[in-house]
Amino acid sequence: MRRASWVRVITGSGTVIVVALAALACSAPERGERQPARAAGVVTPPTTDTRANPLPETGDWTQPAKDYANTRYSGLDSINASNVSRLALVSTFSTSVLRGHEAAPLVVNNTLYVVTPFPDILYAIDLTKAGWPVKWTYKPNPASAAQGVACCDVVNRGATYYDGALYYNTLDDHVVAVDANTGAERWNVKVGDINTGETLTMAPLVAKGKVIVGNSGGELGVRGWIQALDAKTGRTIWKAYATGPDKDVLIGPRFKPFYASDRGTDLGVNTWKGDQWKTGGGGAWGWVSFDPSLNLIYYGTANPGPWNSNQRPGDNKWTSTIFARDIDTGEAVWAYQVSPHDLHDYDAVNENVLLNLPIDGTTRKVLVHPDRDGYMYVIDRTNGEVLSTAAFAPVNAVDSINMKTGRPANNPQKHPDLNVTVRDICPAPPGGKDWQPSAYSPRTGLLYVPHNNLCYDAEAVPASYIEGTPYVGMNEKIYAGAGGNGGVFSAWDPVHAREVWSLPERFPVWSGALVTAGDVVFYGTMDGWFKAVDARNGRLLWKAKTASGIVGQPTTFVGPDHKQYVAILIGVGGWAGAIVAGDLDPKDSTAGGGLANAMKDLPKYTTKGGALYVFGIK
Repeated sequence: MRRASWVRVITGSGTVIVVALAALACSAPERGERQPARAAGVVTPPTTDTRANPLPETGDWTQPAKDYANTRYSGLDSINASNVSRLALVSTFSTSVLRGHEAAPLVVNNTLYVVTPFPDILYAIDLTKAGWPVKWTYKPNPASAAQGVACCDVVNRGATYYDGALYYNTLDDHVVAVDANTGAERWNVKVGDINTGETLTMAPLVAKGKVIVGNSGGELGVRGWIQALDAKTGRTIWKAYATGPDKDVLIGPRFKPFYASDRGTDLGVNTWKGDQWKTGGGGAWGWVSFDPSLNLIYYGTANPGPWNSNQRPGDNKWTSTIFARDIDTGEAVWAYQVSPHDLHDYDAVNENVLLNLPIDGTTRKVLVHPDRDGYMYVIDRTNGEVLSTAAFAPVNAVDSINMKTGRPANNPQKHPDLNVTVRDICPAPPGGKDWQPSAYSPRTGLLYVPHNNLCYDAEAVPASYIEGTPYVGMNEKIYAGAGGNGGVFSAWDPVHAREVWSLPERFPVWSGALVTAGDVVFYGTMDGWFKAVDARNGRLLWKAKTASGIVGQPTTFVGPDHKQYVAILIGVGGWAGAIVAGDLDPKDSTAGGGLANAMKDLPKYTTKGGALYVFGIK
């Protein structure tokens, strides 16, 4: 049904406008309406909490992943499967920026915080006052030149609250700490150089007094790194590179990889030709998890440079690798290279969800990693042993994963060759799933995965390294896979390594997921629908049409009125939405790294935007 409602619209300047939104479709499904779903059977819910180091529910949302385990699970249940159809828009806020909004709204002590894409503005919104006015605004004024070296839109994946401050990155390689109450800058530290192609787009993890950040720029030959800054001063405590000698990668006597191919001295040099490791990529722009009981952080490194693998013989360590590091010293404890000699820009930057799962009759401390290669990995997080793999998306580039060696068996027919077009490679470079984070419910035992159904044609071409310019060496044309839908939202059983249900979407599902104790899963679509589905069977319970495509991360919180709300940033963009946000030519099939071809119809369904939407039960 379609209803008109009076809502507060707060502009970036703090002005409150009251308007009637008759055009907002905010409704339960019509009778008989249901997205087609594919089911694979019933799963027995866990009898104990399977999250690693679960914390009590406070009603706040202090970091993008909700917790250090990266579950994106909320214990709130006031909004649930029985009443979610009554959700209605209660407030909006214009960010005044029209690029890809990939950040998660945070709520701490009755204040809501949002970070925009470039120019990386931080807004604080006071939830205790009528109309939810702007409390303060922080503008870091990043260098405009940073936009010219950003690979895939000028996005910012958000801030993290810790000990009275908001910590986040700016596109021009600064990390800032901002007082949560006043908006005053506590410190501002430059950690990279845009002249070399480095940018910062990831959301930092903050724990044990350390701010963990990693760089972007693999498509420009940037040498990847991750580092820890002191939360009080911004001083660098440790820095670990993804390539180079062991002393640079912080590999020492504690390093004990599970697989033989990941053992050896200075593999970050010896698995490259000559000095190629110096421009070899391996940024850490994805998600970081933390297990306080083991004192380890977990993260993945990005693709090697250039994409043209014919120019870089060897395994190219430590790109496309999952690392476990001591949070205090940065020392590597184990590593597992998911894609040795990465052929298709598959990276390993996607989230690592930390769980304690019954595997073959024994509870194991695991991380669950939905990789861009299209496989779901369940890995023992104490030692790096791969316990199970199964394809969650269409895959023909990798035939299987050898469980004894941990290495993929690449399909030789899908190897991109020099000046030869190889067709129908699945997944495409955005992967079976890109950065868009999944969510895990301890109530159902399921991981809810927003992902892609994309394949591509590839032609390797020579690439020359020039500092600060693209270093790719690949022509690619990306398109929707079997069925013609570009995206899928699915529920995955990590214990039995199988899909339980899935929902096809017209475009890649580029938003994050949120799951709650009310057994509701929220996600957004690139054509502008914000949806709630039943966590147990995928049934569509509610949807609302928004003013722009959604590539942000939904969150939920309790307001000062003790009511539960759900928040999402809208504003199409990112790599998949660059055709709209960046005004790319839909006739150019190579634009946007070839992804514009798969998204050429997106401008028919959405336009640029930039706003916060908050929904509640009416």
